[in-house]
Amino acid sequence: MSGPLTGLKVLDISTIIAAPFSASLLADFGAEVLKVEMPGTGDGARGFPPFKDGKSLWWKVANRNKKFITLDLRKSEGVEIFKQLIPRFDVLVENFRPGTLDRWGLPAAELWRLQPRLVILRATGFGQTGPYRNRPGFARIFEAMGGLTYITGETDGEPMHSGYPLGDAIGGLFGAAGILAALWKRVQDPEAPGEEIDLSLTEATLRLLDFLAIEYDQLGVVRKRSGNRNQYSAPAGIFRTGDGHWVTLAGSTNALYANNCKAIGRSDLIVDPRFATNALRTEGSSELNAIFSEWFTSHCLEDALGAFREAQGTLAPVYSIDQIFADPHFEARNAITAVPDEDFGTVRMQNVVPRFTTEPGCIKSSGRSIGFDNTEVYENWLGLNRNIVEQLSEKGVI
Repeated sequence: MSGPLTGLKVLDISTIIAAPFSASLLADFGAEVLKVEMPGTGDGARGFPPFKDGKSLWWKVANRNKKFITLDLRKSEGVEIFKQLIPRFDVLVENFRPGTLDRWGLPAAELWRLQPRLVILRATGFGQTGPYRNRPGFARIFEAMGGLTYITGETDGEPMHSGYPLGDAIGGLFGAAGILAALWKRVQDPEAPGEEIDLSLTEATLRLLDFLAIEYDQLGVVRKRSGNRNQYSAPAGIFRTGDGHWVTLAGSTNALYANNCKAIGRSDLIVDPRFATNALRTEGSSELNAIFSEWFTSHCLEDALGAFREAQGTLAPVYSIDQIFADPHFEARNAITAVPDEDFGTVRMQNVVPRFTTEPGCIKSSGRSIGFDNTEVYENWLGLNRNIVEQLSEKGVI
């Protein structure tokens, strides 16, 4: 591997999306990540669509750059093998219900006895404490109870989830940030003890909403759904062009508002006292949006984009994934990159984000088959005899 996290070793025993995403983000930047799965069945995410030839394509992205072994931590022999692995790692990522590892004979105290500097990320739906601590967690639950779903959707319609489990992605980002924060402490102080990170994925979603809590606390306002109308600036929204394409318009500053007005040939709106500030424009958003909507319906996509480019306005096409693949800017930046894959030779997926100049991360492989690295880890790392490995496999330990 290459990247700024080269040398960092992460043991990922988590499942599905959020916590494994944390580990994948670290792997993108060079961390060596070993993913542990249940023998036979593996991580449930292997069964997530879309599929090609019976293989989960989602899996190949969500668990890229990792090594893969099987080990049953519910069995005493599996726990003993796990204890041999722990001293080799800097980070442990898990997302079982609170107390699960304790019941398996792997409480934090034991983990720290084996590796005193170990950083443990515990990702759950509601955290390690509180009355909801044992409730199961899924992205839609995080989004719903974290406040995101309530403010998403049409004004007079039902609350809506996005077409992707954002709650998982949000939680994964917070998990990776938490791990890096804990590791920085250990860089500063080589004698610093291990750290335990309690990541509530619902609280991660709530944190993303930034001002909603203080708005309610100080103003008593419960923010509602507003569809595609922007509640913070105007004109703004999603509009349809005359040739049936969708575009999104933004811009809250006076300068950007002026540029947008120039783009549609309405410089008179710039000096209109009704729209002199962003606050006034937001109040008059219905009228402004109607003016811009009428202009878009009489122009094709390319003419609209050209007019806004010339005026330095803030307009963008609403892309589907095929349009992202075809866009010259994404192509020039290699935003979608080819990755070696054991099943299909090469697959394309999103590149590493963000970009590092001197020590960039990279993607060496897509998510691999279950137990792909069993031989390397058990025989080469731990020095187990091949006959012993075969016996453990027959007993379902690995």
